[in-house]
Amino acid sequence: MDEHLNLVVLGSCVLLLVAVLAVRVASRTKLPVLLIYLALGMAVGEAGLGIRFSDYQLGADLGLFALAVILAEGGLTTRWSEVRPVLPFAVVLSTVGVVVSVAVIATAAHLLLGIDTRTAILLGGVVSSTDAAAVFSVLRRLPLKGRVRSVLEAESGLNDAPVVVLVTLASSAAWGETAPLAIVGLAAYELAAGAALGVLIGFAGRFLLARAALPSAGLYPVATVGLTLLAFTATNALHASGFLAVYLAGMVLGSARLPHRRAVLGFAGSLALLAEAGLFLMLGLLSSPSRLPEALPTALLVGAVATLLARPLAVSLSALPFRLPWREQAFVSWAGLRGAVPIVLAIIPVTQGIPEGTRILDVVLVLVVVYTLLQAPTLPLLGRRLGLVEAVHATDLEVEAAPLEEAHADVLGMSVPPRSHLIGVYVDELRLPPGAHLTLVVRGPRSLVPDRYTRLEAGDQLLVVSTPEVRAAAEARLRAVSRGGKLADWLH
Repeated sequence: MDEHLNLVVLGSCVLLLVAVLAVRVASRTKLPVLLIYLALGMAVGEAGLGIRFSDYQLGADLGLFALAVILAEGGLTTRWSEVRPVLPFAVVLSTVGVVVSVAVIATAAHLLLGIDTRTAILLGGVVSSTDAAAVFSVLRRLPLKGRVRSVLEAESGLNDAPVVVLVTLASSAAWGETAPLAIVGLAAYELAAGAALGVLIGFAGRFLLARAALPSAGLYPVATVGLTLLAFTATNALHASGFLAVYLAGMVLGSARLPHRRAVLGFAGSLALLAEAGLFLMLGLLSSPSRLPEALPTALLVGAVATLLARPLAVSLSALPFRLPWREQAFVSWAGLRGAVPIVLAIIPVTQGIPEGTRILDVVLVLVVVYTLLQAPTLPLLGRRLGLVEAVHATDLEVEAAPLEEAHADVLGMSVPPRSHLIGVYVDELRLPPGAHLTLVVRGPRSLVPDRYTRLEAGDQLLVVSTPEVRAAAEARLRAVSRGGKLADWLH
């Protein structure tokens, strides 16, 4: 191997291992892990170890692909059953709310800072998008009540698409020559086509995965993530919104009965973590710390307008048709976290030669760091004060499924949680639907074939074989017993 290439690979592996350790540091210090990655990138950059990286076009391309991986993981872990009740509000907040936020931020930047109209619109567009990586990494450690969590996750997955369209158009040479109606029509096409293609590829993937018995269990995670990224690249090739497509394709696939679901989500989560680490390390390398102090006053002012005025106004106006309680509105307003998305989008004006491009990038970088440090640590306290944090229940089952194509059956694997009501239940009290049978119990170092006198214990590994037709009913029954005991749903 070439010596230079070997050093590059060595350095990349060291940075990767340090990035993994940063997750542990973040969990102990309660700092957002994304900011630790960013600081690490700065430490090895021009102001630290002296590694120079100034290819903004490559940075933008890699950044957009990394965001697609993060959105794919977000979609796979978002259940349609949870999103469906809040989807109308999330869509309005991701479109009308974005327009309101851009208008408020751009107007303030133009009037208070004397920034020209085009630059102000670019700054408003870049700052208006909440960040999927920040939202997923911070909020999923906080046991919020279902509706609030679902709103924030759906919004962060959906609002990237309209903002990308706006920033790309405002950065292009056609900005001054395109009529406003044409801009609206182009944005509508990109969003509609992206949504349609994402859903179509998602359902096609569900059909294929449900009927293909792959020779290795490790191929299912690769195939599933590959399908989501196929939605991203294919949609981009048709000049539609790849971000919207990858998120919706992931949601459609994640809401299905995926074979080896736990392995799929674990693989997608690892890829997303790698994408986040690589993305923020690269953004740290691209930054110029010597210019950042000059951007601090502008960043503080724009961030204050975005956080204290634009975001609350966008949320309150979007919530008018849905009668969202003020407590939930307040939390959604404060939880509009910024992260990788605004920084990556801020690179686009630089690549297009916009005169104020580097200033926008510096302002956004400082804004993200300062306001993430202010907002993220306060979210748990605010959630508890508003009564939006719920108790964590350890009785839910994680069910792993694998198809047996030739036998026309599914194998379900699960572990009995320590506080589950399955503990002490006899096998015949499970009352599984006809076509589903508990075939094996793995208890510590030994395995046993259960009979009617076998009582389940904490930590038991259960294997249930069922026909595809009753698989959903078998899963539902096991989860019901785990939560409510053997008399759960007795009347049904």
